[in-house]
Amino acid sequence: MADSTEGKQKKGSGALGDLVKAESMIQLALAIPGGCLIGWFLGSLADRYFHQSWIGIAGLVLGAIAGFIQIFTISARFIKRGP
Repeated sequence: MADSTEGKQKKGSGALGDLVKAESMIQLALAIPGGCLIGWFLGSLADRYFHQSWIGIAGLVLGAIAGFIQIFTISARFIKRGP
C-alpha cells in the first residue's frame, strides 16, 4: 500500500505560499519608508498645531523606530515559520 503522504504538498508551498512570502518581503521593503513618512507627516501637523519646530524631526525618528520594530517582528515570524 502506498504511503498516504505521497503526492501531498508541504503546507505553505506552491503558488499561494510563494505569494505569502512575496507579501512579507514587500512589507519589509515598505516598513521603514512608510513609518518615516507617517511619522514626519504627523509630526509636521503637531508642529503647526503647537507652534514648535522640533516635533516633525521627533516624528520622523519615531516612525523609523516603528519601521524597524515592524521589520523585526516580520522577520521573526518568517524565521519561525521557515523558508
